[in-house]
Amino acid sequence: MSIVLSPYWSPDEGIQKLKLEARAKVPAAPGLAPPVFSVKAQLDRTLLQLRSRTSPIEKYTFLAQVKQADVEAFYKLCLEYMPEITPIIYTPTVGDACLQYSKIYRNSEGLFISLKDKGRIGNILRNWPLANEARISVVTDGSRILGLGDLGVNGMPIAVGKLSLYVAGAGIRPSSTLPITLDLGTNNSSNLSDPLYLGLRQRRPSDAEYDAFMDEFITEMGRVYPKVLVQFEDFSTDHAFSYLERFCNSLPLFNDDIQGTGAVVLAGLLSAARLVPIPRNEHRILLFGAGSASVGVAKQLMSFFTIAGMNEEAARSQIWLVDSKGLVYVGREEVADYKMYFARRHYTGLPMKDLAEIVEYVKPTVLPGPSTIAGAFTPKVIRQMSQNTPRPIIFPLSNPVHLSECTFAEALTHSNGTAVFASGSPFGSEIIGGVRREPGQGNNMYIFPGLGLGAILCRAKSVTDSMVQASALGLAGSLSWDERALELVYPRIERIREISAHIAVKVIRAAQKAGVDRSTDLKRMNDTRLLEFVKGKMWNP
Repeated sequence: MSIVLSPYWSPDEGIQKLKLEARAKVPAAPGLAPPVFSVKAQLDRTLLQLRSRTSPIEKYTFLAQVKQADVEAFYKLCLEYMPEITPIIYTPTVGDACLQYSKIYRNSEGLFISLKDKGRIGNILRNWPLANEARISVVTDGSRILGLGDLGVNGMPIAVGKLSLYVAGAGIRPSSTLPITLDLGTNNSSNLSDPLYLGLRQRRPSDAEYDAFMDEFITEMGRVYPKVLVQFEDFSTDHAFSYLERFCNSLPLFNDDIQGTGAVVLAGLLSAARLVPIPRNEHRILLFGAGSASVGVAKQLMSFFTIAGMNEEAARSQIWLVDSKGLVYVGREEVADYKMYFARRHYTGLPMKDLAEIVEYVKPTVLPGPSTIAGAFTPKVIRQMSQNTPRPIIFPLSNPVHLSECTFAEALTHSNGTAVFASGSPFGSEIIGGVRREPGQGNNMYIFPGLGLGAILCRAKSVTDSMVQASALGLAGSLSWDERALELVYPRIERIREISAHIAVKVIRAAQKAGVDRSTDLKRMNDTRLLEFVKGKMWNP
């Protein structure tokens, strides 16, 4: 059965609404279907049609049509061809889909709530046709989409794509997903002057007005959807931190840019550190880029040291931040409050902005880069990293691909093949010294599906830091022996369902330990039984 959302005009309310149309799959009457037809052959045919499209955005729009016409066929393709489909429905192609959204828009796949709806947000939320089935919502305000900036309502494909990965990666039912885009205007002049732009043509409001809107939205989400887990996505840096702190105890909620990114990098570092012949307490981490993702990563990476027995202060002393103005230290001008925890307290030198100079000074063994500055990890930087450690850990985390701090080939070439590499964007394998090397991709998809599934199944009242940490430890522990032998930093994406189930069990146990679980019957299950339970709850097309 296909579930289709069709817009219609409500004359009584004077607004456009959505209605749910369930289209059951019934055998065609004789003569209305080809004499020889099978579901398997139709999937093969669909894949052939997909591959005949020449550009990624054409493939994206084609898959969107498939999803609307036959949701089960869409997710069968996702599961059977995960490495091929994922980069189309999410990064890197989703970035282009967002940029072109107002031009390629055909049908609504989510809920739009604008600043003009303040005072009646609850009524708008109730208009979602599948309200009773909703269990997870990805919410964005479009103010910082990937590395592309303020895209306004054009950020809707981010919410839609993320939820597609929840379904494909963790077996969340498609009918349980709720994409929401909050339209609070845009400061992007290109949007404001675009005659096809689908959002409000006004600049974003003051923080006070923003906060009042968000307060009402979160209050109404709790009332209308008491069983829904909320994931914030691609809010501007300041709002990302402030709203996570403001609402984290109001309902089960997490921010994937801050917590999910941090968890996937922590998992990658735990795996990578096994390949580096130095004690854990001798690692030094230099984070290049100090936005919400970087500071979220830094906070998660504290666990890399604390789970090995170091205290909080000692762990913090092993982490340095670099932002657009250089090394972050106490006393430097223009250091935002959210960065101050990691600001160096004993640095007394001159401001230091050049990354190669900073690498020479700090002597890091680990260089993650969620900066969106293409080519920032220059040959000089990589060579300097190689002097600090036998195997430099280099994680250029930015996406899409054209914003990556370096490529896999560059990291290997300038480290003489010693780099342990993982990126935010996909890269192909490389041959160096006659050996084929495979890059790791630190995709948040490894984390958020299992984290969300675990939180939903245990009916968590909130998403605690310990649950996020558990997701990272679960991912790091999911590498197979074959994958470890190949020195992979992350497991193969084809195993995502198995990985998500493993993470969900860890998350449930962490929720139970924190006392935030409401499905108390799960406590009586041992880990083997709980894993079977989790897998049994996964939807399959």
